[in-house]
Amino acid sequence: MLFLDIMQKGGSVMWIILLCSVVAVVIFIEKLFYLHRVQINVGDLVRGLINVLKRNSIVEAISLCDDTPGPVAHVLRAAILAFENEDEDLREPIEDAALGERPKLVARMKLLATIAYITPLLGLLGTVLGMIDVFHMITVKGATVNASYLAGGVGKALFTTAAGLCVAIPCYVAYNYLVSRIESISLDMEKAAAEIMYFFKRNGDKLRKAIKEKRVAEEQNGSTPKKK
Repeated sequence: MLFLDIMQKGGSVMWIILLCSVVAVVIFIEKLFYLHRVQINVGDLVRGLINVLKRNSIVEAISLCDDTPGPVAHVLRAAILAFENEDEDLREPIEDAALGERPKLVARMKLLATIAYITPLLGLLGTVLGMIDVFHMITVKGATVNASYLAGGVGKALFTTAAGLCVAIPCYVAYNYLVSRIESISLDMEKAAAEIMYFFKRNGDKLRKAIKEKRVAEEQNGSTPKKK
């Protein structure tokens, strides 16, 4: 087969480059599906939460966040819980939640960047090894060495260089694409946090008062004995 023939001519470095390419493909597909799943319509989620909160239903708002995947919902949930606990500064729990979500977003991104960086170097290593084979053959056979003896070393040099670049270029493109998606989700977290904080700033006192009145009414209804 042509593929196996190329791999054999490229030597051991080609197999390392192949392994890097497989790892890079797995990382890209996994991150692509993850980012697609967690990226949501932030405007719809925030509007839905605000409508629920206007009905004085903290529990329903938290449940809505729990049912929504992704870091944006988790940040909003942290803000609502902090408001329910009557924290004066909502910014700190929001920042803590955002920091907790960040590692999930960037997981394995450094590995993908490393592969994009080292595969051209591996190709260069293969080139050097191929040229070493060429000079070794010249040393052994002398100046009148047949060109066919040199073809193996030259082929190794060219194949590994091409393979390294063929892996590095798509990896670099994939890395930058994923980074742009991650930055978009990070921006969504900041936007959603700002909107929910603005809502609580304007309606917080009225909402807390309504929630307390609702709880008192529920407690009174629960403590009132039922008529037989």
